[in-house]
Amino acid sequence: MLRQLDLDFQIIPSIATEVFDEQLSPLELCQLNAHRKARVVAKKHPDALVLGADTLVFLGGETLGKPADLAEARRMLGRLQGRTHQVVTGVSLIHLRAWRERTFAVSTDVTFHPLTAGQINVYLSKMNPLDKAGAYAIQEHGDTIVSGISGSFSNVVGLPMEMIREEIQRWEPR
Repeated sequence: MLRQLDLDFQIIPSIATEVFDEQLSPLELCQLNAHRKARVVAKKHPDALVLGADTLVFLGGETLGKPADLAEARRMLGRLQGRTHQVVTGVSLIHLRAWRERTFAVSTDVTFHPLTAGQINVYLSKMNPLDKAGAYAIQEHGDTIVSGISGSFSNVVGLPMEMIREEIQRWEPR
């Protein structure tokens, strides 16, 4: 997705521990985790503009992270079927040497088709849900489970590219 921006970049995994605090709103939680991830990497690369991101799925007030196993993935998709949930991505841009930082979050509503247990099993046989918040990936056979979205499609994939493009264009060194 970042290749769309025509930037020279490296992907450096962050070792930051993610926080799960029920006192925080979905937007606050994702922004906090994105900031923590970006800051850890920025400390090692203080002359670079670092982008950290964190995406979670929220159903009502409950966070649906990455399922531990296929049984949990089935339960998650069973809870999401026929309902609308939110996909929230927090993004943090940090340039330590320039003392600049911008953190924001984007939320997209996603509505699932009503699904049977058989349809859920077919979907899960086509992709690996274990590394996906909410146990699904809209870009991987998502049309079979998703009936519609309201907001940024790329946000549901994992990065709100429209907003990132806009923010990076504003990011001229001072």
